This record gives sequence, C-alpha cells and structure tokens, in this order.
Amino acid sequence: LTPYPKTVKGSPAHSTVALIEEELENTDPWDLPELKDTGVPWSALDTRGKVLRVLVSVGKFILLLGFLYMFICSLDILSSAFQLVGGKAAGDIFQDNSVLANPLAGLVIGVLVTLLVQSSSTSSSIVVSMVSSGLLTVQLAVPIIMGTNIGTSVTNTLVAMTQAGDRRTFRRAFAGATVHDFFNWLSVLVLLPLEVASGYLYEVTKLIIDSFNIQSGEAPELLNVITDPLTESIIQLDESVISGIAIGDPEARNKSLIKKWCHTFTNTTLMNVTVPGPENCTSPSLCWVDGNYTFTLKNISETYNIQKCKHAFVNVNLPDLAIGLILLALSLLVLCSCLVLIVKLLNSMLKGQVAAVIKKILNTDFPFPFGWVTGYIAILVGAGMTFIVQSSSVFTSAITPLVGIGVISIERAYPLSLGSNIGTTTTAILAAMASPGDTLADALQIALVHFLFNISGILLWYPIPFTRIPIRLAKGLGDITASYRWFAAVYIICCFFILPLLVFSLSLAGWQVLVGVGAPLVLMVIIIIVINVLQKRRPGCLPAALRSWDFLPLWAHSLAPWDKVVAVMTAKCCCCCKCCQVAADNQEHGEKESVEQNKKAHTEVYDNPAMSAEKEVENEIKIELKILKMTRL
Repeated sequence: LTPYPKTVKGSPAHSTVALIEEELENTDPWDLPELKDTGVPWSALDTRGKVLRVLVSVGKFILLLGFLYMFICSLDILSSAFQLVGGKAAGDIFQDNSVLANPLAGLVIGVLVTLLVQSSSTSSSIVVSMVSSGLLTVQLAVPIIMGTNIGTSVTNTLVAMTQAGDRRTFRRAFAGATVHDFFNWLSVLVLLPLEVASGYLYEVTKLIIDSFNIQSGEAPELLNVITDPLTESIIQLDESVISGIAIGDPEARNKSLIKKWCHTFTNTTLMNVTVPGPENCTSPSLCWVDGNYTFTLKNISETYNIQKCKHAFVNVNLPDLAIGLILLALSLLVLCSCLVLIVKLLNSMLKGQVAAVIKKILNTDFPFPFGWVTGYIAILVGAGMTFIVQSSSVFTSAITPLVGIGVISIERAYPLSLGSNIGTTTTAILAAMASPGDTLADALQIALVHFLFNISGILLWYPIPFTRIPIRLAKGLGDITASYRWFAAVYIICCFFILPLLVFSLSLAGWQVLVGVGAPLVLMVIIIIVINVLQKRRPGCLPAALRSWDFLPLWAHSLAPWDKVVAVMTAKCCCCCKCCQVAADNQEHGEKESVEQNKKAHTEVYDNPAMSAEKEVENEIKIELKILKMTRL
C-alpha cells in the first residue's frame, strides 16, 4: 500500500475579507470598476436563448424609460410640493427691498428661495416679475440670480444620498453630485465681488441688449409635452400668486396656489366709479363732483370662471400646506423608488461588452493633439440634453447614479454639469423672449446675466487643467463621506441651510454686524486653507508647531471622535427601538399565555406555586439578558 501523503501545514488562517480590503486599499478608489458579465456568453446560446435574451433586454430598456419618465415627473411634482409648502414664504422673503439692497443678502435669498420652491426657473420668474413691475432693479437682481444657480444644485446632491448603502458607489456618486456645487460656490466667490466692484455682468448684458433689436418670441415646449399630461392630472399651480405676493399685491396673499379654474373669461367695460378725490380721476375732463362724492369713468375688468381644472386636488378642501406635504411625501417616495430601480436596471443591463462600449464612448478622449476638444463636446452634450429635458436638476440627477455605478467618471461628469448650467440658461432666455414688449428688455437682460455668469464660471474653472479645482474638492469630499457617511448630511445642512440663514440673519442686522462677524470668520478660513496647502506642499516654510495640527485636540482636526459620537447616538436610538419592540413582543406573548392559561384553568386541578415562581424568575432573567445584549455598544 502506498503511504498517505504528508499533510501540508498551512500558515495560520487569515480572513479573506481582510485580503479583499487590503487589495481594495491598494487600488485607486476613483478608477472605474469593471462591470463583469456573469451570464452565459452570446455565442454559447441557442436560437431560443438568443431570442429570449433580446426580448428581456428590450423589456428592460422599456422599463428603464418608464422609470426615467416617472423620475422626471416626480421631480416636477416635488417642485410643486415645495411651492405649496414654502411658496408664499418665498414671496414674503422677496418683498423686503431694504434687505435685497445688500448683495450678499440677495445672494443667500436666491439660495433660500430656490431651496423652498426647488426650481430655479420659478425663483427666476419671481425676480423677472419684480423687475418688470419696477420693485427691483436689474443691478439688485444679479446677486439673486447667482443664488438661484447655487440653490438648484442641491437636488442632485440629495439624489446621491440614496446610494449611501455601498461605500464605493457612494464615494463616486456624492463626488459626482457635489462637483456641481463646488463649481457654483467658487464662481460666486470670484464673480460676486467682481460684480459689486465693477458691475461686470450688468454692463456687458446691457450692452448686448442695447446692441441688438431683439423681438419677442415663444419658449419651446420639448419634454414638457410628454410629462405635462401626467403632472397636470395630479396638480396644477397658479404661479402668479407667488409673484403677486412678491410685488405686494394684497389680494394674492389670500389666494390659493392650487389652480381651480383653467378657462376664464375677462370682460372689460367703461363704468362710472367713485374715487377718493379729484386727483384720482382718470382725466380732468372725465371727473364729476356731486356733494361729497367724486365720480370718474374707468375701465373695470370682471373675470368669469368658465371651466374647472381637471387634476386630483381641484375639489379637495385642504389648505395648501397639507396638500403640499402629501405631495412632498408621495413624490419623494416615487423619486427614491424610481432611482433605486433605475440603478438596479442599469447594473443588470450594463454588463460585458455593452458596458465596455458605453464606458469607452463616454470616457475616452480624442487622440493627441485633439484631446482637449472632448471636454468641450461634453459641455455641448450637457447643454443640449438639459435644453431637451428643460431642467438642469433633472439632467444632473439622472447622471448621478451613472457616476455612482462607474459608467461615467468624475472628470467626464464635470463638463456635463457645466453644460447643464448653460442649457438651463438658454431655456430661460427663450422664456424671457416670450415676455410682453414693455418688460422684454429687463427680462431678457436678467436671463443673459444668468447665461454670462455660467460662461464666466466655465472660463474660470475649466479651460486650464490646473484650474479644475471643483474636481479635486469633490473627490476630497467623496473620500470623507465614504469613511464617514453621516458627514454628507452635515455638508448639505450646513452649506445649503445653516450658512445661508446665518448670512441672511446677519444681513438683517446691518452691514456693521455682517462685516464685524463675517470678516474674522472669513479670515480664519483663509488662514486655515493656506496652512493646509503649505503643510502638504512646503512644510519647511512653516514653524515646527504648525507643520501638523497635532497641537490641537483630536476633535478639532479629525472626524474620528465625532464618528464615535454619531455611532453611540445611532446605537442608542436603535437599541431604544429594539427594546420597545422586545417589550411589545413580550407583552403580546404574555397576553397570549394568559389567554391560554384561562382556557386551561377549568381542566387544571392542582398547581405547584414553587415551580411557577421558578419559571417566572427564569423568564425575567432571560429578558434581562436579552436587553443587556441589545443595549451593549
């Protein structure tokens, strides 16, 4: 008999998870992942299998279009819901002209109002109506338009939060969304002081308006033709109400934002009316005084309601806030569901050769020396796609999941987002051209201000590779949020809510308070940024103490202690929920036992109290041990 082979002794067992993590650490997290095809190759399929695969692929594509359609419609409904919840508050914010005279306050008001109504086109239309009515000059409207550009970029950042489940996907998705944020913030940081000092945007756009004899036109309806039938069957809003509140119309405050009558008829007749005095007459020849009354001839318009609108809430007797909250919950539910399903469908469709072809088309540059042209073509593609969907939020929110799953790189998502900014301004220009003749010039000038602002931002932060700072900042933020996912919520709350509200509050207190509080904070931030750059590039230029932040407490220069606090708070909340669930289960179990005991009581003659007491003690000990295990951090 042949002897058994000697047993080979291996090294101590190592965790395969640790090996995988070590391998992942050695790879660049920003490299696009390989989407491997785990299915049967096409060549190995028979005729029936090939037909079935084609039918399944066509079905998935139709489902993808359907989910994308629902996603776009839910964004539209979300905007309507935010207008119902905060539209009148947005009109009230715009009404305070003394605050709007401060450029910084105008900027944050543009941010806050766009956050309230979730639509830069709505907030821009309010600004246009105020300028048209003479309540706001074009110069004061310029910072507000900059603010609307920032406010509209929060939507795709919120969309990225839905991909927080996978750390690597979340890193890319959040960076792809915030690259748009950083571009807008950095553009404002440079162009707002320039505008205050020189009036650059106002003067250039005024020169364009004066140079061309622009005729009134019509704004085209592209994707709205497809989405309006569904969205208008759910809700229709009277957007003139918010504009009426902003321009100080007392009747607008008592009106509902929900449109009740879609077809009306206005009849204007010349009638005798009483006025307070002769100075209020339409003309001296059409003025009669009879005792204490003054009469004059005046055109009186009466509006007659003909046909009611046909949407779901036309006959609902609920306040605007209640309907807005209902729509907000439903639209968020549909939006998140569609987004998750879109990502899953894309993951199942983009495999093997299909993924390779799509990634190659989207992320490959032109050969040398024309590689620089690729980015500008991406800008044109982003502008064209945004012009088609009529919303920058929709386009940037749609490409965010593609960045997350690794189909589009951050470097390619950046020019697409810049093109999206341009696309939404071209839509605004065409919409402004539909304005009446007396307000056409001002409306068009504001739209051109928005266009020139984005063009100037692109010239600042794109042509030279070194100046593409938003990409580096977005990747840095993506790395932080991949390690500490709760920081993404902190970033959104601080940048889009707390900071604008703080600046707005200081603006209400006056220039002196704003400068007194803001200047030291800005100076401190600049010093910290300079020290950080020198620590990485030229540490020898710094004193020994400043070459690292170790002299500060750990919580002041690291997120690790804060991560422990968040983990403890989350664990306690989860434990409280679990303890409540255990208590409820125990109570329900006890009730069932008591019912069973009552049923068996008439059959039981003898009972041993000692044994029942022991069982109760055992049950109590088990429950206490279970609770201790669940509350252990």
